Order: sequence, then structure tokens, then C-alpha cells
Amino acid sequence: MLLRSSKTAVVIAFAFATTLGSLHASAQSTTEQPDKYQWLEDVSGEKAMAWVNEENARSAKVLQADPRFAVLAETALKVLESPTRLPTPDFHVGEIYNTWQDAEHVRGILRKTSLESYLTSKPDWHTVIDYDALAAKDNQKWVQKGLNCLYPGNGLCLVSLSDGGEDADTLREFDLKTGDFVKNGFVLPKSKQDVTWVDKDTLLVARNWGDGTMTQSGYPFVVKLWKRGQPLDQATEVYRGTPTDVQVAPFTINDGQGHSAVVIDRGVNFFEREISFYTPGGTKKISVPGKCQLHGMLDGQIFVELNEDWKPNGLSTTFPQGSLIALDLEAVTKDPVHLKPTVVFTPTSQEFFQDAATTKSHLLITTLDHVQGRAYIYTHDKNTWTRKKLDIPDNLSVEIASANSSDDKFFVQTTGFLTPSSLLLGDAASTGLKSAKTLPAQFDTSNLIVEQLEATSKDGTKVPYFLVRHKDIKYDGSNPTVMNAYGGFQVSMTPLYNPILGKLWLERGGTFVLANIRGGGEFGPAWHEAGLKTHRERIYEDFTAVGQDLFTRKITSPRRLGIVGGSNGGLLMGVEFTQHPEMWNAVVIQVPLLDMLRYEQIAAGASWVGEYGTVTIPEERKFLASISPYNQLNPNTNYPEPLIFTTTKDDRVGPVHARKFAARLEEFHKPFFYDEIIEGGHAPGANLKEQANTRAEQYTYFTRKLMD
Repeated sequence: MLLRSSKTAVVIAFAFATTLGSLHASAQSTTEQPDKYQWLEDVSGEKAMAWVNEENARSAKVLQADPRFAVLAETALKVLESPTRLPTPDFHVGEIYNTWQDAEHVRGILRKTSLESYLTSKPDWHTVIDYDALAAKDNQKWVQKGLNCLYPGNGLCLVSLSDGGEDADTLREFDLKTGDFVKNGFVLPKSKQDVTWVDKDTLLVARNWGDGTMTQSGYPFVVKLWKRGQPLDQATEVYRGTPTDVQVAPFTINDGQGHSAVVIDRGVNFFEREISFYTPGGTKKISVPGKCQLHGMLDGQIFVELNEDWKPNGLSTTFPQGSLIALDLEAVTKDPVHLKPTVVFTPTSQEFFQDAATTKSHLLITTLDHVQGRAYIYTHDKNTWTRKKLDIPDNLSVEIASANSSDDKFFVQTTGFLTPSSLLLGDAASTGLKSAKTLPAQFDTSNLIVEQLEATSKDGTKVPYFLVRHKDIKYDGSNPTVMNAYGGFQVSMTPLYNPILGKLWLERGGTFVLANIRGGGEFGPAWHEAGLKTHRERIYEDFTAVGQDLFTRKITSPRRLGIVGGSNGGLLMGVEFTQHPEMWNAVVIQVPLLDMLRYEQIAAGASWVGEYGTVTIPEERKFLASISPYNQLNPNTNYPEPLIFTTTKDDRVGPVHARKFAARLEEFHKPFFYDEIIEGGHAPGANLKEQANTRAEQYTYFTRKLMD
């Protein structure tokens, strides 16, 4: 999925893909077609919604009437509602918190238990917030979006509530210790907003303050200081970006030793930022490079991920992109211009930084080593860093699930295509790991294996991909195959245990491919930068190359090959659909960008100029016209029949791209399926039943196209 301002957000929420090709974007027309369908940009307009309802009904008569749909939906819902799925832990006020949805709690509950109880097979959970009851009380279709809690942990949190899954949310103050919303506490009405605690009675707030306070991307650029008991309209302005910024967001970094810094992050564009410290005396700009990201603090050392080479002022040393460095908080506060970093992690030719978190006394880092998950514990001693590798098997992804800054406990989660996800409880002081919870097997893997293979892209670049296949497949091109990739925003695509994929596709004879194409972060910032703006065709050539490699190996053929991707991956699907229509038989396009000549005017599109380029620069406009799927549709071309999915409540990419693309297909008398659900935001649904139906419809489609 497209991120708001950080590469660490979650990516594809609901499916997988496949693609190939023979045409090149240079052969695509740069002539711009008249845009007849701007009326569909009226997201909730009567005329637009009448069109949506008609297309939904037409497609449902085929896909949802297929006798396999009901079976697949029931199977998917059983997986999604399984009581044995892993309850993701979060440390708060000495206890474990978890958000949970099931058949009884459609919108979900926030619940808690002790760590000791959590580690048992049947934890003693206590409900803290019932979101279904809250939605009924407020007569709102609330979708919970998590907690923003004051540190250190006295339990005051801002609860994020979204209308139907939108990025815009309402914030209400809640006390974890009393289990109640705070009477006369902080309440922030609906807006796209970012908030951080300065202390228990003070917030820094970036939100829609009225006319002229939101960026062209639709995010706030004015930060105000808001005191408890003060009317919101009397909050005091402390920082102002510009309307051309992506957004300005305040946040706080702390450590277990009592150090704290309030940060204002000005997103000049999606990948470049200005970092300032907020103090009662004003803000101080810190001379870190534009392409960087902060990852917390330990022992007064602030961690900065470098996404460009950096030579600090007055130093002769250049720190390479992909490094994680540390800056001393006290020294930075005294002199924010002349910084003296120490190196924590430096990438190799194959191993690249992914994420970091801190416990009370140690630093956790995850990396990818040729797309193999790795994890380390780092210890700080007198400006030096030592590390110990955690025991993570190959062919698994590893991520930090939760870390506790009041002691050295942490959870990491491991997962693989055929390996059920596990939560491991770690102690950073002893570097020990022990199993906390493991998901029971959700599908039959006895006849399945995983391989990591490579394709060669047009420019000679080696592109790795994962293949999940049956042991006894025939290499005759007959295997129904679904291929997925993302290819953007420095997001890494790694192995994942997906019971929906397993039950609805692999168990039924399907093959799956995950391609690690350029644009992602699997091989560091350079892997991402290789596909920026007018270089983006490399991403599409990588995807094509993986598809061609599948043909060469006779794993599959155009008749049996399907592709799927969401958001930026939906753009990838649209490009491959228009550039190489002869290369596959099924295309699922999810919550996509497709009109690249108007994407900057749609929803939050202006925030992604750093990734795609802008139509205001002639060279970039020409390239965008040449790849824009909406612009490249041709009435004289034979296309596969795609399935296009979106949600009305998606206020990030918006449903507009999907609508206009489908309308032009309709104009050209090209067949397609269309599904637009109301709730869900930039995701497959707001509740588990909606998500199950979305997945069942997509695998019904794949079954019809690739297996029948």
C-alpha cells in the first residue's frame, strides 16, 4: 500500500500477483486522451454512485453467483475468525494489550492481560474498549486505528477512531489504568492529523486548522501547542511548513534512561525531510541529511537511518546510504549543525537495514540478507556498538512485534510461506529467545516447497523471486500461477504465512510467486532509487523478466498466469495490463493508481511526486503519459478480463482511479469485473466478513481464469 510518510508502514494487505511482457513503454503513446470521466471523481455523488452500484451488481451476478464463491468465502472467514490466530502483543503499563476482531466483535475490542497469562495457552483477557458498543453508542461506523500513548507509561492514550477506515480520524483521550475515556479529556475532531504528547497536560497537534493549513497532498503543515482545558481554537502555533510540503508531523522519542526529545518532522517531499527539535524556547533545525528516518533513542543516542550518502559538516568521513548511525542527544542539542555520528550498522553488498526498536538497555535491528530475514541485538558502550545475531532460520521473514522500554523484554515475529507465524519472547540483556505463541498449521503444506530463483531484467540486473509450488508439478507450462509484487516506496516484500492464499489457492493446486523487483527496499535505498520517476520502466521490466523466466522454466504459461497487486502495486498491474496484455490471463487490480496524468489532483496523490514525478515538468509528464494505464487503454487491443477492486472510503488513493479506468474499458467495449465496497479505507474491508468476501471474490476470479 502507498504509505503516508514512512516506508515502515504495512504494504499489501490482501493478495498476490503475476506478470510478464514483450512491449516496452517507449513503444507506448505519449498522446494524451481526452478525460471524459472526471465526473466519477465526485466520490459520493449521486451519479457516480449510481454507476458504481450498477457495475457492482453486474459483476456480483457472475462472481458471487459462482457456486465456488460461497465455499471460498466461508473458508476465508473461518481462517480470519479463527480463535487460534496470533494475538499481536503490545506493551503498556506493565501489561500486554491486543486488538481483536471475530464474529462476536465485528469492529473489534481492545483487551489486556498479564505477560504471564499471555504466555499460557488460554490467556485471561479483559476487555478495555468494545469498539462495537462504542460505534452503536455514537451511531458511527468506527474502525479502530490504534493508540497514541504518553511515555513514560502512566496509561494516558489517544484512541484513534476512523469513519469507515479513512486515514482521517477522531482522537479521544483514554486512561488505560482506569479503563475509561477521560472526563473532559483531550478530544480532537475528525481530520487527517498527527499528535504527540509533550507532557500529560500538553499536546503538539498538526491537523486541519481551517483554510490554508493543509498541504496540496491533503495533510497538515501547521503545528500548534494545545494545553489541557484550553479550547482547541486557542492552541498556540509553534511551527509552520508550506502548502507544497507533503506534511508536517510532530512525534516524541524517549529512552529507558529518561532522555526525551520532541521532534517536528517536515516532509518536504515523500522521501526528503527537515528534522527540528521543539523546545519551550522555539524549534531547532537539525542538520541531518534530507533522506533519512529517525528510529528512536537509547542511552541518549538517537538512531538515524540514512537513505543517501552523508558527509556531516566539518567532517571528512562520508557515511554510506543504508547505514544506521547514532547521534548524541546532548551534543545535538548544544550544536545542531556540526554533528558527530557513530556507526551502528553499515550495509554490505547483500545485507540491508530494515527496522529498529529499543528496549530499556539495548537496540534491536532487523535486516534482509539477500531477502533472508535477520535480527540482531546491539549493545552500546562508550561510543562503540557490539552486536549478537539472533537465531532466525532461513527462508523466514522476521519483524519486531513489540519492545518494552521499561525493561529488556521484546517480541519478534517470524513467518514464512509454509511456516506458520510464531511470536518469540526475547530478553535483550541475555540475548535469549523462547517461543511464546505459534499459529497452528492452517493449510496442508506436505506437498509444497519454496524456492528462491532469479530472473535477468532487460538491463542485466538480477531480480530474485520466491516460488511456492507443489513438489510434483509438471514443467510443461500448465501450472495455474499467481504472481505478486509491489515495486515502490522502498517497501520490501518478504515471505509471509498467508492461510487465505494457502486454503484458497495453494491447497487447490495453485502456484504462487513473489517478485522482489526494483523500487522496493530489499537491497537498500539504491534498489529503490533505480526506479524513481522517469526510470520507472526498470520496475516494469523487472516484473516482465520474472514472468518470462517462469515461461522459460516452463513453470507456467500465459494461459495459466495471473497477476495481482494493490495501491502502487495496482499501478504496476495496470501498466502490465496495458503494456503486455498477451502475457497473462488474469489481472487483479486493487485500490490502484491508474490515471497518472491527474493523480496529483486525486486524494493524497500530490504527496507521491517524489516517487512518480509531476506533470508540471514536461519530460516527466511525457513519461507519465506513456505509462498511465488510463491513458494507454486502446480500443483496438485485446485485453484479458480484469477484476478491479476499490473502496469508497479510501481517502488515500481514492476510488477514482479504478472507476475511470473501468469506465474507459466500458467505453471501448472491453470486458471487466468491478467491485467497490463502501468501508475499508485503503484496505480490503473494515471487518473480517468484508475481507473474507473480497478475497473469495478474487480467488473465484482466479479459479475461473486460470484453473477452469
